[in-house]
Amino acid sequence: MSYAERIKPDLQFVKDLQAAGGEACKKCYQCATCSVACPLAPPENPFPRKEMVWAQWGLKDRFSGDIDIWLCHNCQTCSDLCPRGARPGDLISAIRNITYRDLVEPSIIGKWMSSAKDLPKLIAIPAVLYLFIWLISAGFGLPQGEIVYGKLFPGDFTIDPIFGLVALFVAFSFYKGVTKLWKSFDKTIPTTLHIGEKVKKPSLIESIKAVILDEIATHVKWNECGNDNTERYKGHLSLFYGFVALAIVTSVVAVAHWGGKIVHFIEPLGHTPMPLWSPVKLLANVGALALLYGLTMLTRRRLNVDPGKSTSSYYDWYLLGVIWAVALTGLGSEIFRLAGVAALAYPTYYLHLVAVFMLFAYLPWSKLGHLVYRTTALVYAHQAGRLPLKREEEKIFRV
Repeated sequence: MSYAERIKPDLQFVKDLQAAGGEACKKCYQCATCSVACPLAPPENPFPRKEMVWAQWGLKDRFSGDIDIWLCHNCQTCSDLCPRGARPGDLISAIRNITYRDLVEPSIIGKWMSSAKDLPKLIAIPAVLYLFIWLISAGFGLPQGEIVYGKLFPGDFTIDPIFGLVALFVAFSFYKGVTKLWKSFDKTIPTTLHIGEKVKKPSLIESIKAVILDEIATHVKWNECGNDNTERYKGHLSLFYGFVALAIVTSVVAVAHWGGKIVHFIEPLGHTPMPLWSPVKLLANVGALALLYGLTMLTRRRLNVDPGKSTSSYYDWYLLGVIWAVALTGLGSEIFRLAGVAALAYPTYYLHLVAVFMLFAYLPWSKLGHLVYRTTALVYAHQAGRLPLKREEEKIFRV
């Protein structure tokens, strides 16, 4: 029985997509080269052809629960081979950028994140906060004697409480975002998408393990996907493990400092500043160098990209800029402290606090949030059978 469906284009959605990096989508004439060329698109209902149609028609609702926008690794094979220069890879990135913006409340942060004109507002929040602390601590002056950043920004009363609240805020926001994503997938994806031989559905723990070991920890698909992505692969992997190293350092210091008030023998691990030969300090410096290496690789790749095949959006440059600021001000704070230049050390540390706040407080609305959202989508896709199983997994899950 045939039926008619009324199409209701959302023109504002089309404009938002074009502003977020998908401005070339109107060039698409549905040849399906992108879906055929994509090394990751499943044979059943492949992407990104259908996303190109929805975007051209402004069918915003179709993207709600579309798990495929998270499976794309943006290798740009589809854009390289597109005969019309419609840049499907950029469109997928643009859709994700819009999703970050609107996924969780307060949505005003997402709107500010999407436009360069609102960047001063994002900077002003931590800048004013830490200037106020500086004013209370030293009246905008500089502490005398040995350079210890705790003199200006006491950890127990300023740094730890602020970032503790930020961590809770970010964790709650991610919880809402992940829950919303998961429910949207439930509405659009069948229980299983496997065709042919019957396959046992993996458990949630099995799917999480497979995604972490085969995707997140190795980043293997960043290199296997598409053409030569060595620079991109090394950049993302270095950046990822740089953050892992710094997260470990921060956790060790926090646990030792606060836990040391109860278990006294671990308290020395939390004392800062640490000597350069401290294992924790060494790990921190290795993590910082990994960030710089990864940033260099990714920034060089962005600068050398062929504008006819791909473009870099404001979202891309915002994230790279903030991470550059975190890495350079962090190393600068250490170098100026060791050199004993208080006039440079304290202002640099202030800028470091502002940059770190911007990186983490706005995380659920930034491109870096895909580390959580993409992982969620990959786990769901693994359970639903949207991801191809490896041979080892086939042996386990086939019945």
